[in-house]
Amino acid sequence: MNKPLKTRTGGHVLADQLAIQGTDTVFCVPGESYIDVIDGLYNHANSIKMVNTRHEGGASNMAEAYGKLTGRPGICMVTRGPGATNAAIGLHTAFQDSSPMIMFIGQVARDMVDREAFQEMDYRKVFGEMAKWVAQIDDASRIPEYISRAYHVALSGRPGPVVLALPEDMLRDEVSVADISRAAMAPSLAPGADVMTDLANRLAVAKKPLMIVGGATWTQAAVNDIQDFAQAHHIPVGASLRSQDCFDNRHPNYAGDVGIGLNPKLAKRIQESDLLLVVGPRLGEMTTQGYSLIGLPEPLQDMVHVHPGVEELGRVFLPDLAINARMPEFARAAKNLKPADTASARADWVKSASADYQERLQPTKVPGDVNMAEIVGHLNKILPNDAIVTAGAGNYTVWVHRFYQHKSFRTQLAPTSGAMGYSVPAAISAKIAEPHRTVVSFNGDGCFMMLGQELATAMQFNAPVIFIVVNNGMLGTIRMHQERGYPTRVYATELSNPDFAALGRAYGAFGATVSKTSEFAEVFEQAVASGKPAVIEVVVDPEALTPQQSLSEARAQGEADHPG
Repeated sequence: MNKPLKTRTGGHVLADQLAIQGTDTVFCVPGESYIDVIDGLYNHANSIKMVNTRHEGGASNMAEAYGKLTGRPGICMVTRGPGATNAAIGLHTAFQDSSPMIMFIGQVARDMVDREAFQEMDYRKVFGEMAKWVAQIDDASRIPEYISRAYHVALSGRPGPVVLALPEDMLRDEVSVADISRAAMAPSLAPGADVMTDLANRLAVAKKPLMIVGGATWTQAAVNDIQDFAQAHHIPVGASLRSQDCFDNRHPNYAGDVGIGLNPKLAKRIQESDLLLVVGPRLGEMTTQGYSLIGLPEPLQDMVHVHPGVEELGRVFLPDLAINARMPEFARAAKNLKPADTASARADWVKSASADYQERLQPTKVPGDVNMAEIVGHLNKILPNDAIVTAGAGNYTVWVHRFYQHKSFRTQLAPTSGAMGYSVPAAISAKIAEPHRTVVSFNGDGCFMMLGQELATAMQFNAPVIFIVVNNGMLGTIRMHQERGYPTRVYATELSNPDFAALGRAYGAFGATVSKTSEFAEVFEQAVASGKPAVIEVVVDPEALTPQQSLSEARAQGEADHPG
């Protein structure tokens, strides 16, 4: 079909293509290198929100969180050189977390390339290992083509980030070019009947099957289907690192998360299983406990691996049955599998796995006046089922992952890349994308200081997130490793912090400090009632290192393991 040609600058062509693709939000730090795109987006101000953040790391993390939350590519725009490198953290997270994202980077003019012009970089070299595709658009008339391809690449197979560099003189070129149609979302990728028959046969003879869910391409419908499948076939289910919202944690078949701080009983159960059904996860380092949880490269048990990216099947672990499929299509097919007559014999196997998980939910005793297990447990009871909880990286996240139960899909935003500073921008992005949902952001004191200045963005765009800052005055994870591996040689892990509650108030947000567990419930109610972004500083004893071990106990362990 012939489409009419329009004469526009390259920047306006690009803005028009984003509108056609259904873009509703762009996260950016404005730069002169792509200012013609900004001018083009001015024409779409009624449909595309420009969220100008305070740091490119904030913009890229917000775009990544948007892609993870919505399943549509998060759009990030940054200027060249320093802007691009500042944004690298969100791009890396999108790659490791399989989140669809498109990053546009302003570039030097085409006639200045290869002279090390002002802030010049070759983005194919810079980002080649942390993006699915990196390209530079040198011809403005090809912008529609590149945008269409970027959307298809970001969404297809294993989703991930795309980078497009935009020479600033190209964006000013006037061209006559037709718009391109809206890109299809991810193409259907269903398992064949033969592999589903194979799976059914394996399930029929398994006495102790166990399923691990996680990864990308899930939907609420897929979660519902996989829950029905697990229940009908009597299979206990664990969730891979930071994928706990891929299965209702209250479901009788749920056995806990398979990540940092793994329940030893669940680890043993995985090793004792005779059929390991891996639906979605890549089986990375954290989920496999340093690639030691199951046999490498051949698992000790029969293993079925389901993944949307064919290149991930057999990449590290050799599966007995590899199924290349997206989660909605696989879950639907699995739900339709008729359970074998032997399935009911596994009922006790499921009940004992659930009992181990329920036992793990009970708060442990820790030093000091604040017990984060009880605070997280309180939020677990009072937050709406669709509340979004975000977290970054650090020991404080262990309490969140262990004591909070995710009830529905896409209620957890946390980086499997282990990036600090993620929680604040991710929460702001979530609140902008889903303004009617409650969003709670967990942060350590070190984590919050990485990108906490995005609180200004939350204020500007009226994103009333509740930011909880767990303050123990140190970089807890690294301090833990120092105490265990280098006892008496603690160095560079202590933090001198501001008054976080006062800092929140300085931004115009609600700010309060909690120094006792009993104070939290009332302060949280006040924060919600304020209707504003809120900072709740929770002061915890440095001795409360993890739910299982105090700082002194970690030091004693280190001294015992490294005498002298």
